Amino acid sequence: MEETVKKKVMLSGIKPTGDLTLGSYLGAIKNWAERADKYDCFYFMADLHALTTRNNPADLRRRALEQLAQYVACGLDPEKNTLFFQSHVPAHAELGWVLNCYTMFGELSRMTQFKDKSAKNADNINGGLFTYPVLMAADILLYQPDYVPVGDDQKQHVELTRDVAQRFNNLYGETFKVPEPFIPRVGARIMDLLDPASKMSKSDEVGNGRVCLMDKPEDIMRKFKRAVTDSETGHCVYYDAEKKPGVANLMQIYSVCTGKSFEQIEAEFDGKGYGAFKPAVGEAVVEMLRPIREEAEHIMRDKAYLEGIYRAGAERASYVAERTLRKVYKKVGLVQK
Repeated sequence: MEETVKKKVMLSGIKPTGDLTLGSYLGAIKNWAERADKYDCFYFMADLHALTTRNNPADLRRRALEQLAQYVACGLDPEKNTLFFQSHVPAHAELGWVLNCYTMFGELSRMTQFKDKSAKNADNINGGLFTYPVLMAADILLYQPDYVPVGDDQKQHVELTRDVAQRFNNLYGETFKVPEPFIPRVGARIMDLLDPASKMSKSDEVGNGRVCLMDKPEDIMRKFKRAVTDSETGHCVYYDAEKKPGVANLMQIYSVCTGKSFEQIEAEFDGKGYGAFKPAVGEAVVEMLRPIREEAEHIMRDKAYLEGIYRAGAERASYVAERTLRKVYKKVGLVQK
């Protein structure tokens, strides 16, 4: 009789506070969809984290549902992945409080994202903004994951999670699996079309430098035609991330959309210049995103299907999360119900 090999566990979440972008898809979600057969994956809408900033309640609900629909449209099969809303699993907030009591004030004071977010939200520097790395640690540790996919800007949070997990384990014995950050060998880091020194952000309020998954084709084409390149004579298309960051970003996008190497792209546009290159990149993006946009729109119209996904996801997530929470409560001395 063959022994069933238990899959490694992977977990990640994105706040529903902005529209998912081309960068979100190419840098994260596309890769998530390709891991379902190899890993036991948990992906959630981090709606509790969204409360650290002021949101229009109707917009937050709409974006959370749209994000879930877009996850599925991007290829995250709800039968193979556990998809859920963070707020539907109370164990996140419950473990978050416990871990607050095992996280040092100094550790949280050193978090660079708190400093950045405080500078951007000077009129709303709330306690949640300060302690949200602890809730993030709870998000992770509840599911005992082996890996947490992260970008460079989130590595500090995984390091804090590991420190808190090890501190708790040292006090009470083996309780949490200490997760490893999962950084893809080849990750598409998509930059802003108007500011290639900055990562394409879903929280960019103006939005002219970002491409959203639900953008209309004509809007996508307009944004790419206005994309920053450089003032080099001849407008030659070749890859040089330092000297030509705008062109390098467009080449990266075109490469991921078409599967062509940088050498092939350089040959394709040899002598044609940016006037031909930028619209070609835009068209490639339009065609790549078209089925995602159409499928997401279809899913959003089927409320019962969408509700079935997040209810089933919350049930599966809660089963795993509650098991961890009960173990933690027992270890710290709380009376079991």
